[in-house]
Amino acid sequence: QVQLVESGGGLVQTGGSLRLSCAISKFKIDSYVIGWFRQAPGKERERVGCINNKDGTTWNADSVRWRFTVSREPLENTVYLQMNNLETEDTAVYYCATSGMRSSSCPANEGAMNHWGSGTLVIVSA
Repeated sequence: QVQLVESGGGLVQTGGSLRLSCAISKFKIDSYVIGWFRQAPGKERERVGCINNKDGTTWNADSVRWRFTVSREPLENTVYLQMNNLETEDTAVYYCATSGMRSSSCPANEGAMNHWGSGTLVIVSA
C-alpha cells in the first residue's frame, strides 16, 4: 500500500516561510506525478502545486505562484513544497497525493488522486 506522509507544518507569522515534506514509501516517485493540495477552514480543497517526476516539470496555482515552489529529492523519495512570503490566506491543512498512474500529468486533478497523506496543518498569523 502506497504511503504518503506530510511534515513541516506549523505556526508562522505573515511573511514567513515553511518547507513541507512529502515522504513516499512503497512506491518509487520517479515516473509519477505528486500533487500538493490544501483545504482551508470552511472551504473546499484546492490544488496548489504539482511535480511531474518523469521530467521534473512543475506547476503552481495562480494564488501561490512566485511564492510556492515544488521540488523533489528522488534519492529520498520525497517531494517538497517551499512556501515563502506566507499570507493569512495560506492557513490550511496541506496534503500531498498521487494517482499512482504513469499517465498522469500536472496540474494534478483532485479526483484522479488515489493515494493521499493525512495532511499537515499550516497556520499563518497576522
